[in-house]
Amino acid sequence: MKLTPEQHAQFQRDGYLFFPSLFTPDEVATLNAAVPALYARREAYNVREKGSDAVRTNFAAHLYSEPYAKLARHPRMVEPVQDLLGEELYMHQFKINGKMAFEGDVWQWHQDYGTWKNDDLMPTERAMNVAIFLDDVNEFNGPLMFIPGSHKKGVVDAQHDLSTTSYPLWTVDNALITQLVERAGGKQGGIVSPKGPAGSMILFHSCLVHASTSNLSPWNRVSVYLSLCAVSNHIRRFKRPEYIAHREFDAIPCLPDDCLLSNVAVDLPWRDGMPARALETSLDELSFAK
Repeated sequence: MKLTPEQHAQFQRDGYLFFPSLFTPDEVATLNAAVPALYARREAYNVREKGSDAVRTNFAAHLYSEPYAKLARHPRMVEPVQDLLGEELYMHQFKINGKMAFEGDVWQWHQDYGTWKNDDLMPTERAMNVAIFLDDVNEFNGPLMFIPGSHKKGVVDAQHDLSTTSYPLWTVDNALITQLVERAGGKQGGIVSPKGPAGSMILFHSCLVHASTSNLSPWNRVSVYLSLCAVSNHIRRFKRPEYIAHREFDAIPCLPDDCLLSNVAVDLPWRDGMPARALETSLDELSFAK
């Protein structure tokens, strides 16, 4: 999936691209069918909402779920990022965020690269997220909010929020958010929120400041996120468990475009359970980075 010159220019200006209905209903149904069993597992890789049994984030499903192993290698998700970064990619993080009806909590204002830099020692922001909607996303069920152009600010000051939700983030303070929103247009476009049917896809820069509100509606808002990083830009520290920040830096080989609905074989290294090493962490900088 090759991007047009106009899409390249739009990404450089706004920091994101939106592709409504990029995946078909049948493809989305295949992915959705696997979610209940994944969320039912009592494993460390299922982070639940604070004070609730609802899953906030399921990590690393591409290592133990066949549909998500295929999605992790899907050309519609991998090739546009490779096109923008001009380099082969590895999977830094894979998650299924479940902002469930009535229970889905907020994600505070943050940059993803802030966490990757501070926790994982990722050298530069040559990485980005690709998100695909597994449910219809509307203004009521906690859609993503972006500050257009905020990626041009580079890495901004952030504080490590360990208390607001069940998942710690390096978050941006309200004063800076106010400045960034005003600079982006204030009430006339300073905050945008791509919405659309299940199967839509968003690609966004790792420095783009974003957030989402709680889901008070009766509709789930489940989305898959691939965090794709340039192979040369791999992380230099294993402070976080392997199920959160992956440690295999080989380039992703893309599967055929119809892989979600075909019998393409995929490797599932954690099919029989997450290995003990996936929980091991270290504050040491990796020796090959010296």
